Amino acid sequence: MQGRLMVPAAVLLIAACSPSHDQSAVNAAENEAAARFADKMAGTPQPAPPAKPFAQADKSEFLEFSYAYPAQAAAIPFLVDKFGKDAASSKADALKMAKDDSAAMKESGYPFRPHSVETKWRVEADTPRFLSLESESYVYTGGAHGMTGYDVVLWDKARRRETSVKAVMTSPAAFAAAIRDPFCRELDRQRAEKRGEPVVRGDDDFTKCIDPMSETLVPTSSDGKLIDAMTVVVGPYSAGPYAEGSYDVKLPVDAAMRKAIKTEYQDGFVTP
Repeated sequence: MQGRLMVPAAVLLIAACSPSHDQSAVNAAENEAAARFADKMAGTPQPAPPAKPFAQADKSEFLEFSYAYPAQAAAIPFLVDKFGKDAASSKADALKMAKDDSAAMKESGYPFRPHSVETKWRVEADTPRFLSLESESYVYTGGAHGMTGYDVVLWDKARRRETSVKAVMTSPAAFAAAIRDPFCRELDRQRAEKRGEPVVRGDDDFTKCIDPMSETLVPTSSDGKLIDAMTVVVGPYSAGPYAEGSYDVKLPVDAAMRKAIKTEYQDGFVTP
């Protein structure tokens, strides 16, 4: 038998039981199975199984904790390590704070309210050049209500490394100048929609136009081919009262914005 290829019995059974008019399909299946068997016997590296979304959740008397990220991130070892460290440190810090709060409440005679930390990453763009991920985190530490925060990770597939949104800009000042007017218009439109009346500009942050560069900027794609918009995610209290929640101000890539992107990254953005 030395030097001969042993074809799996299942393949022979398929061939024996199949009608003659399906012989071509049988032959294809037989050849494919034989090739896989030969690769396995020869030690040929097999493709890695598809990555799966990650989700962690646990609950104790002190803390309810959850952390999740999508399959696209799970396929990149660097991001798996990054998010793993983030989840571990976030949980450790939150648990310590919750235990300290519990001890303080017990000493003062007040009831302790368990804390919670929830973080979920989602894909906002998965193009040939970039993977853009946005996280939404909710933190509750026993007060009247929790707080929501946002973050962004931009993975450069061409260079196989993490970069930052500001790193793709010619300069933050140039990018701010390119987006400020459309940002202010769209923010006021959304404010008016939520409030049921036009915004009258004043000196407070709830009526004046805030600085978009101080918020979370998330590259987004509607077709999975190129980055076609930059979404400015404005958290609670930044542009309106807590009851208004967050604002997602989506700004399509225009000529001014694209000009404020470094040349080496422009191939990842649409041309208006």
